[in-house]
Amino acid sequence: MKTAIVYASVHHGNTKKIIDEIAKTNDVELIDATQTVEKDLSEYDLIGFASGVYGGKFHQSVLKFASVNLTDNKNVFLICTYGGRPVFKSIEQVIAYKHDTIVGRFSCKGFDTFGPFKMIGGVSKGHPDEKDIAAAIEFYNGLKLKYD
Repeated sequence: MKTAIVYASVHHGNTKKIIDEIAKTNDVELIDATQTVEKDLSEYDLIGFASGVYGGKFHQSVLKFASVNLTDNKNVFLICTYGGRPVFKSIEQVIAYKHDTIVGRFSCKGFDTFGPFKMIGGVSKGHPDEKDIAAAIEFYNGLKLKYD
């Protein structure tokens, strides 16, 4: 099974920590949406979109990448790191428009110093932690077993 994870991990690298650990033990191509604008995704059996939360949405680069490159009828999974709460609606709208199937969602806290959180030294310090990372790997391995 050929898998790609398209991601944006901008402020503290929370999302990158998660996907790097998934990629260490799995054959997964990581695509940085902040650096890559176009990529043919037709050859992938499973496509992940991973992002922190920026203004209540997935990062704009991930949303744009999905809008431009996602092909119809793909199995898609989502990974979200957050300081406040997980949000998937923005990316789910793109996926629905492309007629793809969301096969799983994973979210965990991530260190956040945006806006008012900066005044208090940030929230969710120490996240993602080892338990978060282990849960993310377990999530991906479950998808791999189901769709391989």
